[in-house]
Amino acid sequence: MTMPRRVAPRPYQPPRRIRELALEERPRERLARRGAAGLSSAELIGLLWGNGTVGRSAVDLASEAIARHGGLAGLAGATRPELERLPGVGTVRAAQLAAAFEIGRRLVVDWPTGRLVVRSPRDLADRLVPEMGRLQREELRVALLNAKNVVLGIETVYRGNVSTALVRVGELFRDAVRHHAAGIIVVHNHPSGDPAPSPDDLHLTAEAVAAGRLLDLPVLDHLIVGHDAFVSLRDRGIPFDRTGAGR
Repeated sequence: MTMPRRVAPRPYQPPRRIRELALEERPRERLARRGAAGLSSAELIGLLWGNGTVGRSAVDLASEAIARHGGLAGLAGATRPELERLPGVGTVRAAQLAAAFEIGRRLVVDWPTGRLVVRSPRDLADRLVPEMGRLQREELRVALLNAKNVVLGIETVYRGNVSTALVRVGELFRDAVRHHAAGIIVVHNHPSGDPAPSPDDLHLTAEAVAAGRLLDLPVLDHLIVGHDAFVSLRDRGIPFDRTGAGR
């Protein structure tokens, strides 16, 4: 009878820390020499986390986390439970990562009042896709524009199921009337990631455009946001009012 071979226990390895790396390899020193733009995404996340785990640096953990989600954008769209299940991450690092990504999203869409001019659908989409593209549920927002196509503000009108059965069209214009806007652009997201318009989207758009004409407050476009992409219904040939927003 062959006895199973006894495997010697692995020697204890203390957690590998960034400060144990060679000086020229440490992200903090590389940051000082090259600036933040000179670091990889894994190094930036490693700086945020600080310490690694047994035998692995924080940069190693970050590299694996990014790889498992197919890149930084995929990692940014992960839920808190998904982050916590990543090897070596856990509750604290997941919270740090979620907070960092949320700060990034807010920075992208945080422009000074009266500074963003909408000359094309992409001008607005570039601001909103990073924030709305990976939301877990639908949101409908309205961009308020003045007569010179400057964004006065973005108002969230609905959260949840955005459909003609649930959205009261008058709500789209409430804030526009209060702020004396000259026109609005409707924006909502598809949590599935596919921005292709649905029949409900088209129906809602037609009702909004008709209501805007009655109120003399034109609807200029309807943007549908997906994962890192968007669709402009005006660019798809849907008829909108022609005044305002550089049209």
